[in-house]
Amino acid sequence: MILKTEKVIKEWTDYNGHLNVAFYVHIFDIAADVMLDNFNMGGISAKKNKKTTFVAEMHTIYKQEVQLGEEVETQVTFVDHDKKRIHYRLSMFHKEEKYLAATNEVLSLYVDLNLRKVTEFDKDRIVLMDDFIKKNVSKFNDEKLIFSNKLKKT
Repeated sequence: MILKTEKVIKEWTDYNGHLNVAFYVHIFDIAADVMLDNFNMGGISAKKNKKTTFVAEMHTIYKQEVQLGEEVETQVTFVDHDKKRIHYRLSMFHKEEKYLAATNEVLSLYVDLNLRKVTEFDKDRIVLMDDFIKKNVSKFNDEKLIFSNKLKKT
């Protein structure tokens, strides 16, 4: 599932003439917001319900450079969760040439902003995540994930 398409702008490039590492993470983060909004735990939920996610761990792999003016598509390529954590991997593909440019594996915690504490997912969020996983599991790639053992499945 494609979450977001971005064109690499001059401000995102470095002295090597390609996308700077910080902006790979930036592109992954804004794409993750799309996914999290679909699960009712993104920016809208943070403002309205005072519940959202905080990234606890992140692992980014840079596979092939992306240069100024090129477009990338960020896709969800894995999602899982337990009662308090969401584990996902996003993959960035060069839009025209279709090569894998980078991956971003994330473990985030569900947080009640009123208490500033980790809490269990509300049932409606679990249903949204589980429905998405069920519809997309055949497209997921769980190879070489490093945070899988961090979920506490019961």
